[in-house]
Amino acid sequence: MASSFNRVILMGNLTRDVQVRYTPGGTAVTDVGMAMNEKRKQGEEWVDETTFVDVTLWGRTAEVAAEYLSKGSPLFVEGRLKLDTWEKDGQKQYKLKVVGERIQLLGSKGEGKGGGSTPSYHVPENPSFGSGGSSHDEDDVPF
Repeated sequence: MASSFNRVILMGNLTRDVQVRYTPGGTAVTDVGMAMNEKRKQGEEWVDETTFVDVTLWGRTAEVAAEYLSKGSPLFVEGRLKLDTWEKDGQKQYKLKVVGERIQLLGSKGEGKGGGSTPSYHVPENPSFGSGGSSHDEDDVPF
């Protein structure tokens, strides 16, 4: 039985402020960094282990992220893995990242940009950006 399943669920904090760019066609896109912390016991002491992941958000999801989130904001992301490949100085380069398709803002009152409240709601998946529609990748963005 040959089938595949590509789903990622992450909950962590943003490592930098959100900056939205737009494709020539007017579609919003942003790349955010997330950090996920985990405590584990190593011998007799507890050790913090941090994993850093880059996440690309498209369309209205990218705009909502830029409007409500800033460095340090907690965020829940659901999406898929994507392997980027490019060539630099004659060497093939690879980077595994997440294409975020749905987000949930996790902040509480007083944690948003400008000191206001950060709503906790689900940004619905835009059919043109979801797994059932056409997929957008950074190859579509001339940056």
